[in-house]
Amino acid sequence: MVRGGQVRIQAEIGPAVDVPLESLSELDQLWISRRVTEVHDLNSSPQLALANPSPVAGKPTGDEKRDAPVIARHFSPFENSVGLRWDEKFLYVESNGIPDHPLMVGIRSWQQQVPLPQGYRGRNAWMIPLNPVPAKEPQSTRNDFLRGAIALAVNGVPIFNPLNNRGEDAFLAGELDEYGGHCGRADDYHYHLAPVHLEKLVGRGNPIAYALDGYPIYGYQQPADPDFAPLDKLNGHRGPEGDYHYHATKTYPYLNGGFYGQVTKREGQVDPQPRAEPVREALPPLKGARVTRFEKLNDNHSRLTYEIAGRPGTVEYELANEGRVVFTYRDVRGQVTTEVSGTSRPGKGREQGGATDSPRRPRQRPERETGRTSRPRDDAAADLGLSSSSIDADGLLSVDCSCDGRSQSPAIARKQLPKEAKYWAVSLWHTAPDQEKSYWLVYDIPATVGELRQGAPPSGKLGQNDRRRFDYEPVCSKGPGRKLYHLTVYALADHPRWPAGEKTRARFLESIRGLVLAEETLDFEYSRGGKD
Repeated sequence: MVRGGQVRIQAEIGPAVDVPLESLSELDQLWISRRVTEVHDLNSSPQLALANPSPVAGKPTGDEKRDAPVIARHFSPFENSVGLRWDEKFLYVESNGIPDHPLMVGIRSWQQQVPLPQGYRGRNAWMIPLNPVPAKEPQSTRNDFLRGAIALAVNGVPIFNPLNNRGEDAFLAGELDEYGGHCGRADDYHYHLAPVHLEKLVGRGNPIAYALDGYPIYGYQQPADPDFAPLDKLNGHRGPEGDYHYHATKTYPYLNGGFYGQVTKREGQVDPQPRAEPVREALPPLKGARVTRFEKLNDNHSRLTYEIAGRPGTVEYELANEGRVVFTYRDVRGQVTTEVSGTSRPGKGREQGGATDSPRRPRQRPERETGRTSRPRDDAAADLGLSSSSIDADGLLSVDCSCDGRSQSPAIARKQLPKEAKYWAVSLWHTAPDQEKSYWLVYDIPATVGELRQGAPPSGKLGQNDRRRFDYEPVCSKGPGRKLYHLTVYALADHPRWPAGEKTRARFLESIRGLVLAEETLDFEYSRGGKD
């Protein structure tokens, strides 16, 4: 409910609370505005009884099946695992995101994720426009829309941009399994290629997916097809009856190379769309690992097997009560560790430096470990003696370093470096629900320099922040409450070995593999206006 500038919000468990609308993020304010409009439209509609606005999807039967939009029928081969409902504007698709085919096998560049069911249901369901509208200016997905999904397969599995969040072809990088999918940072399985294998179930000539602009995606073209014709730069064209659609291809862009129809882009992704919920902290790539087997031991118990230099390791996990997941890691040396992760308090992000040759468990931080240092990697542990005059005794960042103040870069000082270190580097980053954001990156700081002063030009070279600018992007948290941020310092044996492309944080982490002598992280918090 929204009234008088106040929003009433109620979680699935817990009392309703009233908060000021303006205190929420722009994304949430937009969602609320759309939801209010939808409710108003439903309440004023003379055909309300025909709308089927149930918050919990099920199997349409009888008259509902006859009245279903055509698009809904293309999902019908998967009615045992996909829930559908619709209104005048959208088809709502519910699923857990887990397909009924072998998973993960064949991945050569693995970041230790495993497929966990996701809650794509209720108000977190996928929304496909029933009446797509051509955009005045179609948008390309090349080096854009690198976050979130760009399409949804008819089996309820989301499809992400074929380029990963570093702008690299995920297929050519060896990140995908035999079906063109893998898991994201939230252990959420998704495809990066068109799921052409679904044609065996839906039948040739039927859509295998829908782009989030509402236009269908079909399999590979064949010369004998009635609609055989050249594809445009978005991998689409119009059929004999004038209907626009996309096709799968065996080379980039593999599926829809953009959006012929209207979509809203916000923070690098199509908005709105469901969110995946992580139960554990994201982990770094496991160097040299290749996924060789995935077994579903029972409905709640699975095991993934990988190899490094011919030696096997496993990650076994079981879904427990109250959203908890019990993980058992057996590395290639036979060492076994167990941990319990849960959705009640997702782990904070970690800096992903040089990969090791065994699974790494998440680093657990105390609830209020701010303004103190921690070491995310045992093989680079060293006391660098980090401190910052820009962080007060309560662990809060100075307002002058935020968008509420003078937007100055924070101070960072270190007491010592390993004697082999020639340079050091600083990364200021923050873990959002679906990504790690980079605000500041400074590298090639000479070992003779002991500190970077607040707001002063750094004694080193600047990398790019998430806005692709070679500058400090001031911390500017949205919504009420404190947000956790991290200043990570790396002691390096040499200059970063930059790969081709932009000098982003992700590429920086690639460039310092094998060069990190020590690293340490200083955690701090920030709240808009400095208040809780």
